[in-house]
Amino acid sequence: MYENVALVGATGAVGSIVRQLFEERDFPFQTIKFLASARSAGKTITFKGTEHTVEELRPESFDGVGLVIASTPDETSAEFAPWAVERGAVVVDESGYWRMKENVPLVVPEVNPEAIEKHAGIIASPNCSTTQMVVAMKPLHDAAKIKRVIVSTYQATSGAGVAGEKDLEEGSRAALAGEAYEYQAFSHPIAFNLIPQIGSAKHEGYTSEEMKMVWETHKILNDDSIRVCPTCVRAGVTNCHSESILVETERKLSVQEARELFDAFPGITVMDDLANGTYPMPLQSSGKDDVFIGRIREDLSCDNGLAFWCVSDNLRKGAATNAVQIAELLVGSQVTA
Repeated sequence: MYENVALVGATGAVGSIVRQLFEERDFPFQTIKFLASARSAGKTITFKGTEHTVEELRPESFDGVGLVIASTPDETSAEFAPWAVERGAVVVDESGYWRMKENVPLVVPEVNPEAIEKHAGIIASPNCSTTQMVVAMKPLHDAAKIKRVIVSTYQATSGAGVAGEKDLEEGSRAALAGEAYEYQAFSHPIAFNLIPQIGSAKHEGYTSEEMKMVWETHKILNDDSIRVCPTCVRAGVTNCHSESILVETERKLSVQEARELFDAFPGITVMDDLANGTYPMPLQSSGKDDVFIGRIREDLSCDNGLAFWCVSDNLRKGAATNAVQIAELLVGSQVTA
């Protein structure tokens, strides 16, 4: 039933990577259509050597479509996803609108693939900062049950879209030249700076981005008892989110056991040799699909604590790759709405 595919937000940064992944991974389909806003409709896209015209997103766009992958603003997803579901399609959605809805599974394929069986037409992909963290948490949680997480993120400007990337590039040029620059995506200069706020004020001093990490972690791991304390920071890095993560477990995990658990888990690559300067960094991780982990060490302040550093491409595993992996689960299992 998933032979006919539609990609919504086809001309955006994430949509472009989805197209690339479809080609790289030889995703199976009979027909494919590319949908976008009226502003982008009429543009042409080359896909698998053939030119396709981008169509305007309308209710009838989903006639005969079985599978939709979408990367759009929340308000767009809220409007179009029901159109697709009414016509019998399953929507894999990247926006934040559906993630915490009760009848919508929130899925990271390495972590909770079984959750797709509960879908009612829509499957949500998590926030990028949550995705890489739960991939890192899952093997530790299964082995020793995580009680508490303290996480500080260093999030790339690409997470704020094209405008965010432009702000970093043009703002840096202006700063070096001693010139003024009017920032579009950020309320403070991002060039040579860190901004300790992503999202709006949400809950008792935490931002919306930080609360996403709390609520989404609980839903994905199906465990509301895990205490999560996040601090989300925008950093002057073009691509790849980095996270400093400290977990406290019920059973003590040694560094060696944790490294072995990480090594054995799908989608994780361990880079952990402090003496030789080997650890994950955004420049090395960009354009790759894995979650990279290093700086693994025991927490000196807590008996059952473990600290580590985690880097992942927020546009790939944090968005496009995760959505395509969900679609591959659907195609493989032929789960129906």
